[in-house]
Amino acid sequence: MKISERVNSMQESPIRKLLSYSDDAKSRGIKVYHLNIGQPDIPTPNYIYDAIKNYSEHVLAYGPSQGLKVARETVADYLNGLGYGVNPNEVFITTGGSEAIIFAMMAVADHGDEIIIPEPFYTNYNGFASMAGLKVVPILTKVETGFHLPDEKEFEKLITPKTKAILVCTPNNPTGTIFTKDEMEMVVRIAKKHKLFVLSDEVYREFVFDNKKHTSILEIEGSEENSIMLDSISKRFSACGARIGYLVSKNKNVLNGVLKLGQARLCPPTIEQIGMIEGYKHMKSFMKEMIAEYQKRRDVVYENLKKVEGVFTRKPEGAFYVVVKLPVDDADNFAKWMLTDFAVDGKTVMVAPANGFYASPDKGKDEIRIAYVLNTTELEDAIKILSLGIKEYNKRKR
Repeated sequence: MKISERVNSMQESPIRKLLSYSDDAKSRGIKVYHLNIGQPDIPTPNYIYDAIKNYSEHVLAYGPSQGLKVARETVADYLNGLGYGVNPNEVFITTGGSEAIIFAMMAVADHGDEIIIPEPFYTNYNGFASMAGLKVVPILTKVETGFHLPDEKEFEKLITPKTKAILVCTPNNPTGTIFTKDEMEMVVRIAKKHKLFVLSDEVYREFVFDNKKHTSILEIEGSEENSIMLDSISKRFSACGARIGYLVSKNKNVLNGVLKLGQARLCPPTIEQIGMIEGYKHMKSFMKEMIAEYQKRRDVVYENLKKVEGVFTRKPEGAFYVVVKLPVDDADNFAKWMLTDFAVDGKTVMVAPANGFYASPDKGKDEIRIAYVLNTTELEDAIKILSLGIKEYNKRKR
């Protein structure tokens, strides 16, 4: 029996595709440092767990398709505290940030339409676009320029009658780049000129380092009809398994369309929304310490990578990822080899080959993404093992 071309054409996740090799390594007694996936090790705040434990309704019933009213009010209060001017009716709660992205894509474009995305990008955008029937049109950013956006003319070269949206992520996964206000204004200017939507993934909003500033699409004057902001509690509250996200738009047609999609899947998880509410109420008590910890981890990874011969990268400005150019012929083969054939004192490292973060087939072949979600001691050890692995891999390739 033949299955659909939709799933046959979907990209395999570069974050998870080497998992079987990791499992095999562990079965041989090898400790694997997981630098491949953005799963924080920082404990989920007890406020969230306590709220869930104290949920006392006798029936866990369906909730509203757009999310609980108090949950939408809580999100609006949080965003308004940042000066964004959001009404609760402009907030739509989703089952994770993933559903927010899929709903946004499906609301603004039809099957066969195109969406422009700066690459490298969060690899699951490829999968989401396949699910929505869209074609990803990449626009290249480069490690040499800190993965900042190319100019307006480069975007306009890619716009066709089928182009319906531009998707940006800031702070960026996988690069750690924070797009400037000028860059965000440029994207909005292009969108308005060509009647496009801007989908702005802002999951890592708080994760900014060195006193830099995140610019939300919600801050850009005149973007109201064109913009959809996408967000999630996964990283902010170290609660990836809660699967609560949301989108925000002031475009009523977008909101009405998303509501239809939401009604088809009934409702987002109720219990996790209860936990989210308490997370936002108390986030000032834990966010500052969390960001300081990630900045410390960023510094450890960057300073140690600089010492590795042949490696090139830029200092990440935010999020908790870095794309690294390696002196290897094929990062895919190297990442697999690290799990199958290499260990130091019974330990090895799992990274994500970066070619899966590009839509262009010839890009990222010698790059990896590192997620610095381990403590600093483990990160130092992991980068040392990575360095030794590069030397040994290249020695055997001669």
